[in-house]
Amino acid sequence: MTKVAIKNENITSFGGIYHIMDVFSRLGFEKLTESVLGRRGCSGKAFSHGSILGSLFFSYLCGGDCLEDINALTGQFRQRPGTLLPGADTVGRGLKELAEENIVYKSETSGRSYSFNTAEKLNTLLLRMIRRMGLIKAGSHVDLDFDHQFVPAHKFDAKYSYKQDFGYFPGWASIGGIIVGGENRDGNTNVKFHQEDTLRRIMDRVTSELGVVIERFRADCGSFSKEVIRTVEQRCNTFYIRAASCGSRCEEFRQLEEWKSVEVGYERYDVISVSMDNLIEGKSYRLVVQRTPLKDKHGREQTDMFGVIYTYRCILTNNRTPTEKDIITFYNERGASEKNFDIQNNDFGWSHLPFSFMDENMVFMMVTAMLKNFYLYLVRHISEKVKPLKKTSRLKAFILHFVSVPAKWVRTGRRNVLNLYTNKAYYSDIFLE
Repeated sequence: MTKVAIKNENITSFGGIYHIMDVFSRLGFEKLTESVLGRRGCSGKAFSHGSILGSLFFSYLCGGDCLEDINALTGQFRQRPGTLLPGADTVGRGLKELAEENIVYKSETSGRSYSFNTAEKLNTLLLRMIRRMGLIKAGSHVDLDFDHQFVPAHKFDAKYSYKQDFGYFPGWASIGGIIVGGENRDGNTNVKFHQEDTLRRIMDRVTSELGVVIERFRADCGSFSKEVIRTVEQRCNTFYIRAASCGSRCEEFRQLEEWKSVEVGYERYDVISVSMDNLIEGKSYRLVVQRTPLKDKHGREQTDMFGVIYTYRCILTNNRTPTEKDIITFYNERGASEKNFDIQNNDFGWSHLPFSFMDENMVFMMVTAMLKNFYLYLVRHISEKVKPLKKTSRLKAFILHFVSVPAKWVRTGRRNVLNLYTNKAYYSDIFLE
């Protein structure tokens, strides 16, 4: 049997978190949060909104996956001299206080009402944090991606979706993997319903707060509507939207003869461009069409009495200059933005929302979106000195190679000193920068 000696010392296994806490303080997130959200409490003794965000941030960056994990970690956070952070109950109350009232839209066709939550203040704070971290430079030309993500949640006000589960259906915008805005909506809401209002708010806020030009906009077929196209075209230079397919359009495609064969992503497609003049009166757009033979489970092309059966996919754009291959390649790169949802679900708690109502859960999703952007800032800087890490590393690798290191605060020579028990030399470079 192994002999065990229990040492009652204040040694933490998450020594890397103290550098993250220093970065959080240097960026001035406490004051920035107060300037946008206002002061919390009237006595001056309540935990600030910045402290609440910090407690949540640090918990997830140590591997926590729910609010209750804060209680298991807050004692280790407080070992840092001069640090006092709230526990899980206070964090939960503080997040609920930030909830903004839902907007209700009524459908003119069905007569049903659907709730939206715009989270105006938190969206503004999200962008100002991005600007503070320098993740997106003012004056730059950016590519904006937009998509909806169904978030399963068996909550009090969750609605049943066509996804065959209860939950919410928020829409999120991102620039190069950085989340720049979002709005929540009922789970049974059609993705096209008042999407133009969501995009107008998000795009106007992005350009005004970040001082950028939206050069290109990408979205899937959930954004293929006249109202959305009008809204987007006014706020970006070029757009690329997956066009919804229909039987009549496929019949037109079969009549086309000038198909060109191109290779995209190691696969060959036939492509062609046609004009679409009947979508919006007075407007002409370019429809890039790609077709692939429909194959059975054995890889054989399927045919009918007219020949090979094709599957058609289309991209609508107002850019007539690039080749079909360039447009398809650029559009396919939006898959990187869809990875945001996987990261948020698995690394930052979206898979188990903590509250019972949509407006409160929207606060949690917005705060964890801020956390994800903060994490991107950290990993981009730290990966330059920590060899096992990359700028694209997920949270698990970040915790393993940086956050997880035994440490102890000691008082010596009238100074507080953090002892790190490791043979990895890169910690000294990072902590002393």
